[in-house]
Formats: sequence, structure tokens, C-alpha cells
Amino acid sequence: MMHMLVAPDGGGGDLMTYAAPPPEQEQELHRDNADDGLDGHVRCLRCGISGNATPHMRRGPDGPRTLCNACGIAYRKVSGIQGLFFPSSGPPKAPIEGKMRRMIEAEPPIDEAALAKLVPEIGMEFESEEKAYEFYNKYAGHVGFSVRKSTSHKSSENITKVRTFVCSREGYNRDKKSLEAKKPRLDTRIGCPARLIIKVTPECKYRVTDFKADHNHQLAPPSTMHMLRSQRILTELQSGEAELSDDSVVTPTTKATGDLVVRQVGFLRSISLLPADYKNYLRSKRTKAMQLGDGGAILKYLQTMQMDNPAFFYTMQIDEDDKLTNFFWADPKSRDDFNYFGDVLCLDTTYRINGYGRPLALFLGVNHHKQTIIFGAAMLYDESFESYKWLFESFKIAMLGKQPTVALVDQSIALTSAMAAAWPNTIQRICAWQVYQNSLKHLNHVFQGSKTFAKDFRKCVFGYEDDDEFLLAWRSMLEKYDIRHNEWLSKVFDERERWALPYGRHIFCADIISALQAESFSSVLKKFLSPQLDLLSFFKHYERAVDENRYAELQADFQASQSYPRILPAKMLKQTAHTYTPVVFEIFRKEFELFMDSVLFSCGEVGTTSEYKVAPSEKPKEHFVRFDSSDCSCVCTCRKFEFMGIPCCHMLKVLDFRNIKELPQKYLLKRWRRTAKSANEDNQGNAANANGSLVNAPVPPTDHNGLQSFNAMLQTLLFPVCMTTHFREALDEGFRSNDDSTLTLPDPS
Repeated sequence: MMHMLVAPDGGGGDLMTYAAPPPEQEQELHRDNADDGLDGHVRCLRCGISGNATPHMRRGPDGPRTLCNACGIAYRKVSGIQGLFFPSSGPPKAPIEGKMRRMIEAEPPIDEAALAKLVPEIGMEFESEEKAYEFYNKYAGHVGFSVRKSTSHKSSENITKVRTFVCSREGYNRDKKSLEAKKPRLDTRIGCPARLIIKVTPECKYRVTDFKADHNHQLAPPSTMHMLRSQRILTELQSGEAELSDDSVVTPTTKATGDLVVRQVGFLRSISLLPADYKNYLRSKRTKAMQLGDGGAILKYLQTMQMDNPAFFYTMQIDEDDKLTNFFWADPKSRDDFNYFGDVLCLDTTYRINGYGRPLALFLGVNHHKQTIIFGAAMLYDESFESYKWLFESFKIAMLGKQPTVALVDQSIALTSAMAAAWPNTIQRICAWQVYQNSLKHLNHVFQGSKTFAKDFRKCVFGYEDDDEFLLAWRSMLEKYDIRHNEWLSKVFDERERWALPYGRHIFCADIISALQAESFSSVLKKFLSPQLDLLSFFKHYERAVDENRYAELQADFQASQSYPRILPAKMLKQTAHTYTPVVFEIFRKEFELFMDSVLFSCGEVGTTSEYKVAPSEKPKEHFVRFDSSDCSCVCTCRKFEFMGIPCCHMLKVLDFRNIKELPQKYLLKRWRRTAKSANEDNQGNAANANGSLVNAPVPPTDHNGLQSFNAMLQTLLFPVCMTTHFREALDEGFRSNDDSTLTLPDPS
């Protein structure tokens, strides 16, 4: 049987060659009778998208209805300089061409020897102040900081005698009113000492009289150099060119950023050996029909991607008739992301229920900015146990043998059984976000018949942390909308312990559900999975969506490296503001504010362990916290830290009561830090594994999340000689939700 795995080193056995059908053999797409007449123009002359995939066809330089909606709008914005974007309108004007050349010929990063020649030296002379600024700014761009013009002294003839150029983070912000704002601006100035001072000479030149190279902050990485304020070279016109370049495809969610999309790809080790039991073939026929030309289009895309980057991984599966059946691929950046954030994974298979046309499955995760990231993708034309097992084994090979600690999946027996066989050490949970997506089909008549059902059902799925509150809200919803006998809802409710959030708070999920609600990859791509569109066009949209997603991460990395939130003078806030990413810090800040307005009651003390009851004023429900003074460990019955990895307000209240003003390092998980992707930082602990512990372990052997193992700590904290009745009952109730992780507490007597 023919093996068709294609690894970065080109290995994997023989390869069957497929090619996309030639253009002359492609079937012409026509609009149905409901469309307005297009006089034969069925595709945009700029991007090639079908007229069926755009709301309107618009006027372009070649006449009416020649551009899709997006290209037409862009054409109207730049109608005075059409030649820049549309060659048929004539050559661009000379000044614009000069700006374009400046953007295209931006210098790449240089080596250390070349950088040494750019370092300013005392005594260097320049023809003018601007020449000195350009030299220092060029040096700053390669080093990784932005330049700001600071103080100057001018003569009576308005000639600059002395000019100081400083790092943009020099000085301090003195605006204290901003702390009172609802959304205070980030603080970018932290007193950086780096500067360059020039003075005019008798020959009317400018000489360097002082230069300080040291900075007191993290420098921007080379990939974000173009984001530095003094390094920005794109004008509004050029951002339009970037949006409409030949390598980009305008999607419905595209926003003009003013910056070119930068693809960050890392190179991982090549895969040279395959498991002996790895099988690329099915013993049956595929269950889904493939559109004409899809197989060749997928193969062409995968081969092209690997030619561009040898570290690109892909593999294919064939059925008993030697027909291409399933495909999986992961680029180097996806594999690198899994190395850092692969502790929690969601397999998005919403195509199964929503009928997007083509069976796209996505392996999704969440990064340290709480943004959705993609670990890999697949086209699955067969949904048998054998196919799913092949998929998970292929993913494991691509990730160098690593597998996630927790996987959120859809309700499918074949899928969950295959995952258990391929990833035996991975905890499986049904994804609450996919439960909600599935409800849009199964309960469509209820959604259509009520304006309030969507809100109530969404709150049931995502809005409760306590199981009693969840059960009460669920029963109330069934009564209110008279859906007590709905078969699908009954089945979902019977499986509530596998998907409902109150029953899974003992499992670390990195709050991935919130990220999936905020941004869905599948919702962006579903419009382009229609059989009416050729698959190569879909891959262009797919690449654009991936690039936009990664560019957003790049911007978040840059923002985190260049600024800090403005905070009140509290030691713990200052510590976490400099450690957490801005998004995660805002979550912590809310917990901090809740703890400031909480009431604490002491419930007893035995040896080094103490018990407390904490009740925030905004949340009437009280929780119990056990504190061990020997290692400053806390366990709270709300389980927010175990579920999300961020300390809850109850823990913070107890730490403050015990006069601990800085958060212990074991509660600052590496996966939420600004330095989460740094390989040099030591971890402060490991997550506990799936066998009855509270927090899950990171993907071995990287151990990158920094979650401390709670097994030993729980043995110490939960099994003292004596335990108060309230705390014992709270813990019993809290851990009763999952049979595999129930803690059996000994009798205090």
C-alpha cells in the first residue's frame, strides 16, 4: 500500500502526483436567476473572486460591474491614483512611485558586524540635524527602539545649536488624572536613559557630543521593527497597496491596518522517522464526495507551501480505491505555537453540523494574549474511527510526538474513541462553544420563534460557574420556552458533566472558550468553503485569515513589550502588570478590585494550615480558602486558578490578610506571561496530570506553562488532623463533578 506522508525533509515514501485541472477545463460558474444581470462578468478582474461570493459587483477602471464589492470600494477610495493599483489605468505618478520604492526596498535585518558600523560615536559629524536624526533612527531601528526628538536650544537666528534625540520611552508620564479614567492609557515612558546629543560646530555641521546606548526596558524584536513609531514608512496610500497586493485576498473581516502583513515562521527539526504502525490508508471507501478538481487543488497548495518552506508538514490518506480521502497540514509557525501553548486544544469540526460545503477541521488553541491560534488544519472526506485516528496520529507526528493535555471536541463517538486510542494521556471534554454552535441547527425553530431565547441559552452554556445555579437556570429555560421534551436538549443535558463549565472547573482549560466566542476561524472561512468556489481561491482566503490572525499576535507582542498599564501604587499590581500580558493583567486587576471589596472570616487553624471564608460584596456566594503558611499555598473552592490559571479574589484576600504583598511565583503561570515564548526563562512549576489532580500538566517535555503540581500540596492542605465542617463540605461538593478526579477526604476523627 502506498504511503503518502510528506515530511519536511521530503521523506515519507513514494508520492502520487496530482495536478490541478487546466483553466480551460474548469467549469464556468454562473449566477442563478435571483442575481442581477452581470452581462457575462462573473469574476472580479482584480482578485478573481466569483460574483456569487460578493454582495455586489462594482465599477472599476475597466467599466461597470468589473470589480467585487471589496475591490470596488478600494478603487473608489483611490480613484485619483488608479494607476497605483490597476495597471490598465496607466502608470503611477513619479512621487508615488518613489514612496513605493522606499517601502519595497526597506532594509532587512543586518548582522552584528554591520550593526557595529551604525553605532554612533562621540565626535561624529553630520551635514545637518536631519542627517543626524536619520543616522540615529536607522541605528535605533536595527537595535529595536523608537527615537523621539527631545530638547533643543536655538540661536537668535532660529538655528538649532543643541539637539537631544532620546529613546521614545525616556521620561515619565505625569498625568495623574489618567488613573481615574475608565480605560486609562498605557504607560510607555519609564525613564529610559538612552540618548544622542549633537551640537553645532563653527563650520555649521553637527557633532555628536554625548551618546548613551543602554536601555532599561525590553527592545523590540526585528519582526516588529516596522511598528516602532519612528520606523513607520507606510503612508495611507501604501496601506491601500498592501491591502490589494497580488499576494493578498480581501476578506469580509479585513481591516486597513496601515502595515504590511508579516508572516512569522520558525524552523523546527525535520521529521525523518515515522512510527512503524503509522497507516495512510483506509480499508473502506470514503464517505463524502469530493468536488471535481478539489484533490488536485489541495495537493497543489500543499506542495507549493512545502517548496516555499521545507519545514511545512503535510500528509494524506487514501481509501481502498486509492482515492485521496483526508488531508492534514501544519506550517512551522503552527508547530512552534503548539510547543508554547499546546496544553489546551480545541478541534473545531462545526462543518459537520453546519454544512459549509467542504469538510474543514481546525486545531485551535489560545496564546498568552488570549487570542485564538491555529495549530493545524485538515480536510476530512471520511469520518470513520480509522480516519480520525489517522488524523490524531498525524498531528502527533507533526508536533514531534507531543500531544495536548486537554482537548475540547464535538459530540462524536468515532472522534472521541479515536482520540482516546491515539492520545491516551489527553483529557477529553466536549466543547461548550461547539454545543452552542450545534444548537443553532437543532433549535433553529426556537431561535427563530423568540427574541430572548438566544440570550437565555447562551447564558446557560457560558454564564454559570456553580452547578446549582446552572441547573436552576436550565430548568427555568425549559419551562419558559416549553422545550422540556426536546430530544436533542435532553441528550445534551444528560452529558452536561462533559461540557458544562461548572462541572469542569477542576481541569485547566486556559479559558479557551472565551477566546473562541470572541473570534472564530471557521466563521471567517465558512463563506469560502462553498462548492461554488474553486478550492485554490479558498486557500488564498485561508492564508490571508491566518496572516491577519498572526499579525494581530505580533501587534499584541509589540504592545506588551513597549508599554505597561497605569496602576495604583500597590506592590502586587505593579508586579503582575510587569509580568502578565496586558489582556491577562486586566483579568487579574478585576479580581484585585473584588478582593479589595471582600469580607474575610477566619474558620480555624491547625498547625501551619488555616481556613477562611471570603465573600465579595458584588458576589453573594461565599467560598472557602485553605492557606498553608509553610509555602504560602492557597486552595479555593471556586477553582478559578485551577480552571483559568489566574488567582481568584478569594485567594488574594487571604494572601493580603497574611501580609503577603507580592504574588508567589507559582501563581504566575508562564503561559500568561509576556515572556511565554522565551525559552530561557525557568518554569516555576508543573501542572498536575489527569489522574485525580486539579491542574493539568503542560505538554512534555517542554514544561512551558509553569503550572505547579498540586498533588503534594493538596495532600498537605486537604488532609490535616482536623478539618472544619464547612470547608470539608465545600470541597466534597466542589470535586464531586468528575468521578475520575473526586478527592476522597479522610474522616477527621
